[in-house]
Amino acid sequence: MKNASTASGASVSDAASKNEPTLQRGLQNRHIQLIALGGAIGTGLFLGIGPAIQMAGPAVLLGYGVAGIIAFLIMRQLGEMVVEEPVSGSFAHFAWKYWGPFAGFLSGWNYWVMFVLVGMAELTAAGIYMQYWLPDVPTWIWAAAFFIIINAVNLVNVRLYGETEFWFALIKVLAIIGMIGFGLWLLFSGHGGEHASIDNLWRYNGFFATGWHGLLLSLAVIMFSFGGLELIGITAAEARDPQKSIPKAVNQVVYRILLFYIGSLVVLLALYPWVEVKSNSSPFVMIFHNLDSNVVASALNFVILVASLSVYNSGVYSNSRMLFGLSIQGNAPKIFNPRPAIAACR
Repeated sequence: MKNASTASGASVSDAASKNEPTLQRGLQNRHIQLIALGGAIGTGLFLGIGPAIQMAGPAVLLGYGVAGIIAFLIMRQLGEMVVEEPVSGSFAHFAWKYWGPFAGFLSGWNYWVMFVLVGMAELTAAGIYMQYWLPDVPTWIWAAAFFIIINAVNLVNVRLYGETEFWFALIKVLAIIGMIGFGLWLLFSGHGGEHASIDNLWRYNGFFATGWHGLLLSLAVIMFSFGGLELIGITAAEARDPQKSIPKAVNQVVYRILLFYIGSLVVLLALYPWVEVKSNSSPFVMIFHNLDSNVVASALNFVILVASLSVYNSGVYSNSRMLFGLSIQGNAPKIFNPRPAIAACR
């Protein structure tokens, strides 16, 4: 995707000429790169790969490749639009502008409600994860504490959100790199056990073990894993230099995610026959199970806690901007300028 010209400046000036409130451009390139990457790396990788493996067998690798191509094409299209017009609301704004008010209303509010539900689930999960270390503290106290802290972070300014999400995403990325690296060491050092072999990718009923039907069924689960990539479009309205940072993020993030997902799966399926991977299996747990159990449990719990908080943090950010965009369209009350929008999201 090529960098656009100065169209974004025109769109910002157009908004100003209409006396519409604008957002501060406080997100740097490194923020956007990690926000985009971390947005699609969540508990789906650490906990949710099992069902896709059960449906497709080793062919799940092909499924992630196909899904990655689809996600890349969608993000290219969204990226082209947000570079030309980096405004709050992203895809909901474009639906409103080019398809009509109802399309903008439907896409914007659907996304908002979805993230409200997901956010509440992630807060509850975070409270449960904290009970691993402090079992006597009720879940609701941790959920309330994280609710206050993360919403306070988002109320300060967008740069603080960017820094917070940058470090959340970096922790997740380092955890995945560690998982892949340790898995490769187990595979090639002989410490992975007698069953560990690259032959596992085709030994049990072939690569397409469940046929094309299983592969097609798995695509629904796999595509869900790419949820969060749309954050690239939402950050465009607050990127310092969207003409440079957005194209770079779009062109690189899908490749990186495919590397992490497919890399993790190749290592997992080489260490364990796919028939041994249960629907509730976590590749993170299965690969690190040879280490001390207390270390593994604490590390896994911490990484998954970070993943949940990252999802909630991104949800507060994206939903507040979506609600702000809806208010500009006339699809939400005008009172929802940025800070009231954040308060209304949760």
